[in-house]
Amino acid sequence: MTDHTHDARRQSWVASANHHADFPVQNLPFGVFAPPGEAPRGGVAIGDAILDIPAGLAAGLFDGAVQDAAEAAARPTLNRFLDLGAGPRAALRERLFEILCDEATDAVRALAPRLLHRAADCTLHVPATIGDYTDFYAGIQHATNVGQLTRPDTPLMPNYKYVPIAYHGRASSVRPSGIAVHRPNGQRKPTGETVPDFGPTRSLDYEMELGIWIGPGNALGEPIPIAAAHAHVAGFCLLNDWSARDIQGWEYQPLGPFLGKNFLTSISPWIITTDALRPFRVPQPPRPEGDPAPLHHLWCEFDQTHGALAVDLEVLLTTKVTRARGMQPQRLSLASTRHLYWTFAQMVAHHTSNGCNLAAGDLFGSGTISAPESAGWGSLLELSQGGRTPLHLASGETRRFLEDGDEVIFRARAVRDGFAPIGFGECRGMVVAAL
Repeated sequence: MTDHTHDARRQSWVASANHHADFPVQNLPFGVFAPPGEAPRGGVAIGDAILDIPAGLAAGLFDGAVQDAAEAAARPTLNRFLDLGAGPRAALRERLFEILCDEATDAVRALAPRLLHRAADCTLHVPATIGDYTDFYAGIQHATNVGQLTRPDTPLMPNYKYVPIAYHGRASSVRPSGIAVHRPNGQRKPTGETVPDFGPTRSLDYEMELGIWIGPGNALGEPIPIAAAHAHVAGFCLLNDWSARDIQGWEYQPLGPFLGKNFLTSISPWIITTDALRPFRVPQPPRPEGDPAPLHHLWCEFDQTHGALAVDLEVLLTTKVTRARGMQPQRLSLASTRHLYWTFAQMVAHHTSNGCNLAAGDLFGSGTISAPESAGWGSLLELSQGGRTPLHLASGETRRFLEDGDEVIFRARAVRDGFAPIGFGECRGMVVAAL
């Protein structure tokens, strides 16, 4: 499952990469960036820098099949690169490792002024043109917590443990980390009122999710079998499925989320590859006794032994007050992808089981990831018990839901003994007043 590119002893000649919290040489995630005053192009995060793939091509650092993959990864959208499949993507990552590791030649190191850009000076973009976005509901603890608020006797619907539940989201409003979150307007019907009114949401929330980038797709009418589904996942990112709870609560029955969700989805801009995450593959947790076994189109022994990830996800919050006082962001929750009830391969297999066609660059959301204990709940809806129990901040402020000026920060790291930890970068969004 692992090779020399995962060796924790290897370092990079890019000094900031060594022991970097997110982007050591063992990671090498792909993205799209623009240096100041220049056009977007493909790049790779390495420490506090970005390697310019077009510059590497111009310098002759790639040849053969790897050159073809580099040309695809150099584009201002990475759809073609994602579509190449696991082999070419892994080969390019291995060549980038050779270029950036501490054993690189002096000739390569001399190219640093042409190859590297300071990440802080660059603009990061959504890395692919997203044709479709599907948001799953695979975090069983979140589903249970939310269900208990409205259906305390039966928090989970009967289909939950049989079906990887999802809804079709709005790809047009997916944006990279750092884009402002305009408080959405919509219809709201407060408890006790007989008719709805229209105005800014009073219950703006975040949802901590993992984003899943699809690689090669499938033809319409041809399902992807569960045993092959892993090959159709190219990588991962952080995803904040911003939610207007009052708008959502009024509109969602009977057809599900609409304006309460589609106003913005924020993602971290780097695609953390499946290859970089190989050391952090873990078995899918066994289902509790009494839960039904997955149906045959969702069952694969390899997926059950290797299909989950051990990634820790963290939510932090700053407010106008905390920033004015120079306070550090306050952690609101810490959870793990181990708490997902369905694997990523099961999501792919079920999504296509009726013949639905996926395409390279499609994006999935995992669903909100919550831990069993409250310190790991992935939304304010859970932490404030639907707004009934305010959350107390270190600044002395309270929050039921987000206020204008609040900034939500997602971070994630994969850690395992014997391997270099890798991170996902940040997914940030600051709430601003409704338009």
